[in-house]
Amino acid sequence: MTSFVLPHELHGDGAHKVFAVHGWFADRSAYAPVLPDLDRTAFQYALVDLRGYGAARDADGEFTTAEAAGDLVALADRLGWERFSVVGHSMGGAIGQRLLVRAPHRLRRLVGVSPVPASGLALPPDQLELFADAAHKPENRRAILDVTTGGRRPAAWLDRMVARSLEVSDPKAFRAWLDSWAGEDFHGRAEGATAPALAVTGALDPALSAALMRETWLRWYPRAELYELTAAGHYAMDETPLELIAVVEDFLRDDGESGPV
Repeated sequence: MTSFVLPHELHGDGAHKVFAVHGWFADRSAYAPVLPDLDRTAFQYALVDLRGYGAARDADGEFTTAEAAGDLVALADRLGWERFSVVGHSMGGAIGQRLLVRAPHRLRRLVGVSPVPASGLALPPDQLELFADAAHKPENRRAILDVTTGGRRPAAWLDRMVARSLEVSDPKAFRAWLDSWAGEDFHGRAEGATAPALAVTGALDPALSAALMRETWLRWYPRAELYELTAAGHYAMDETPLELIAVVEDFLRDDGESGPV
């Protein structure tokens, strides 16, 4: 039986290999706004579709961050990547932290863009209902998008983001992923990991904020850094793409490794 392979696309041919992992609302197209301006000489990016999304929309699975970390390691093996970095948005940031446990010797650098902490995200009952019902209610997805971007984004953008989210995600998988990224706490296993780890937050995001990262990310990881994008909310790839690229790629370049890996 053929093992599952995460659908992916490669951009660039640089020696520094980087996985770009999307969040709860989107597939790999979440990174479309930044693609034209990436440094393709220094880096090679692999944009992936997690199980239940995009080209993997119909894939079976447990739909957990731990399973996704295993899928990334398997894809790295298939690509011949012995060492790699990870950029993960939101839920994808939690998946990146799973790799601090799963494959610490292979992880060069970790970037979380509005990352869910490894402790999960405790949601009050009303918010949990809002998030859970977003699996089948477009209006809930729109409300979440609006709140997490500070209520400042155009209606047309909110509508477009909802439409894309519905198109690229399987409702059952979408609901199952919530239980993993919000409900699972593995920070005790990740705490103390020595890989350099950058958390990038948006000042307009009331939930996955710089304050939360100071209480979690910066306390757990001895080589952690924090950068706050003052004009972004939860979706920095759409809201401030050029500033995000500059911050992320400057951090990735600063690892001191050289030669093919």
